[in-house]
Amino acid sequence: MRFIVLPVLLLAACSVAVAAPQIERNDEIGRLLVDQGLIAQLEQVRQTVSDRTSTLVSGAMGFIGVPYRRGGNTAETGLDCSGLVRAVYNQTLGLVLPRRAEEQAAATEKIDRNELKPGDLVFFNTMRRAFSHVGVYIGDGKFVHAPRTGASVRVEDMNGSYWQRRFNGARRVQADASGVTPVSGD
Repeated sequence: MRFIVLPVLLLAACSVAVAAPQIERNDEIGRLLVDQGLIAQLEQVRQTVSDRTSTLVSGAMGFIGVPYRRGGNTAETGLDCSGLVRAVYNQTLGLVLPRRAEEQAAATEKIDRNELKPGDLVFFNTMRRAFSHVGVYIGDGKFVHAPRTGASVRVEDMNGSYWQRRFNGARRVQADASGVTPVSGD
């Protein structure tokens, strides 16, 4: 339920924040929103989402050049595709995703390709099975991933023929989803 409410609030925040300077004094609802501090709260939500997106993209980009290693979980020893995704979310948001790409797909919210936002996950069928490869979408049709043995983490264009043919779906990580757990600070 929480992941349905947040997009609605974000949409309202964007439209209210844009409309805020145009609020007329005889607009009772507008005055109420300003008086109650709701516009400021909605702007704060919008900024938090923007910061999270920037953090995820920066985090993913920080792994560029790390060598691929099957089963790899750290930048020091190398990463595979799902290890990269797991490391990005753990280090940037403190969320622990499942280890394998297909488990990550199952633990996240399915979205349409046209709904992709930076920080979302993109999945591909590269081994003749669904969700056999995963990367972090960074915007503009591009994603960061750990491609294969002998290569390093890099940025790829999803619109290239290889990736277009193998695109398997897009997912959004929700902190309260089953299989995604916040790292405890205790």
